[in-house]
Amino acid sequence: MLTTLSIRDIVLVDALDLEVEDGLTVLTGETGAGKSIILDALGLALGARSDAGLVRNGAKQASATAVFTAPDDEALIALLSERGFEVAPGEELILRRVVSADGRSRAYVNDQPAGVAALREIGALLVEV
Repeated sequence: MLTTLSIRDIVLVDALDLEVEDGLTVLTGETGAGKSIILDALGLALGARSDAGLVRNGAKQASATAVFTAPDDEALIALLSERGFEVAPGEELILRRVVSADGRSRAYVNDQPAGVAALREIGALLVEV
């Protein structure tokens, strides 16, 4: 389950920490309120395509960090182990993506460097959009 989404310097957002509680969470707001930016940031943390256009004007880099409670899912735990990340069900699983102003990106799983493909594979087992 997603517990926290932290956004730094993405498009118009300087800094945002969104904590998600158990149950249904709904994002509502007027046009232009930033709902799409939040979804784009989550997608970025889950391995979606990135580009320098996501970096807020004047910032050197943008980052999106999604913190999950690892579910008791054999396929996910096996994939994490296969990729060298030991996470047990119920433990914190952190997916982070950093995009520099020149468009280069770096990916991390539990603060260990990882490929974007790893984020994409792990994310596919965690989130359905």
